[in-house]
Amino acid sequence: MSLTILAKENVLLNSKVSDKKSAIELVGKILVTNGYVNSDYIEKMFEREELSSTYMGNFVAIPHGTEDAKKSVKETGIVIVQVPNGVDFGNGNIVKLLIGLAGKNDEHLDVLSKIAIVCSEEENVLSIINAQSVEEILAIFEEVN
Repeated sequence: MSLTILAKENVLLNSKVSDKKSAIELVGKILVTNGYVNSDYIEKMFEREELSSTYMGNFVAIPHGTEDAKKSVKETGIVIVQVPNGVDFGNGNIVKLLIGLAGKNDEHLDVLSKIAIVCSEEENVLSIINAQSVEEILAIFEEVN
């Protein structure tokens, strides 16, 4: 599995969200709209966030559903949302890059490892946050394939 599942229509530039709830909802709605998940997946994303924050450091959060949300996943999908002004994910953790994830079976593990490789480099994260085009963002993720 490669990040070729990351399509242009799954990348949103210069988004503005007022809080963590609206950030997760935005990511979830894109996953629903683009056919990766059923609408009840968004509720499972909120449940997952209550268990523990999906903030990963380096301005990145990876909202996703709980383990039992897998039945709501139609196919593996990844969504990238750039939030240049940031959104507070609690405890002073500011997120400028939201990476929504829905994984069919265990495919999400491979996708997560590739996301981790890209996002472990703060330089890559800053490049994604500051990217002026969807193509720039896709190119950064394609480098890990």
